[in-house]
Amino acid sequence: MALKPLNQENIILAKIAQGDHHAFFLLFDHYQRYVYGFGRKLTRSDDQAEEIVQDIFQKIWTLKEKLPEIEHFEAYITRLVRNQAYTILRKNMLSAKINTGLSEEAAMEVSDLNTELDYRETVVLLNEAIQSLPDQQRKAYELCHQQGLKYEDAAKEMNISPDTVHYHMKLALKTIREHFKRSSFLYPALISFLFK
Repeated sequence: MALKPLNQENIILAKIAQGDHHAFFLLFDHYQRYVYGFGRKLTRSDDQAEEIVQDIFQKIWTLKEKLPEIEHFEAYITRLVRNQAYTILRKNMLSAKINTGLSEEAAMEVSDLNTELDYRETVVLLNEAIQSLPDQQRKAYELCHQQGLKYEDAAKEMNISPDTVHYHMKLALKTIREHFKRSSFLYPALISFLFK
C-alpha cells in the first residue's frame, strides 16, 4: 500500500494551501487510488470506498491552510482514511440497530467495531509488509512465524544454517515493524504481540 511521495510534494502542499486548484488535482491524481484501495480493504465496499475518497479530499481542501504543517503526508492521509472508515462503519451499525431493533446485539457490535477495524488494518499492513520482504526473509518468516517451525527445521527446509535463518528472521521482523510505523499504525502492544 505504501507509495512514493509526490514529486515536490511540499511545494504542491504549499500551493494548495494558497488555493491552487491545479496543485490540488495533482495531489488527488497521486493519492486517490491509494485512498480508494485502503478504504475498500477496511470497509469491503466499493460504494463506501468512493464515499471515503470524496470525504477525504473535501476535508483536505477545506483544511488546506494547515497542509504546510504536515511533515509526512502519506501517514496523515492514511490516518484520515482509517478514521473515515470507522465513522462510516459505526454509522452503518447504528442505523442497523435502529432499523432492526436488536438493541443489545447491535450495541455490542458498535462497541466491537474499533477492534474489528484495527484487526482488518493489521492484516492488510502485515500482508503488505510480508510481500515486500526479500525472498529468503519472507520464506524464513513464513516457516518460523506463520507455520511455527523451529529455526533448525526451517534451516533444513531452506537448505541454510539455523544461524542464517535467525538472521533472516531478525531482518524480516525489523522490516515489518518499520512498515507499520511508516503507515502510522498506533498500536505498539499489538505489534509486540504479532512479532514476539
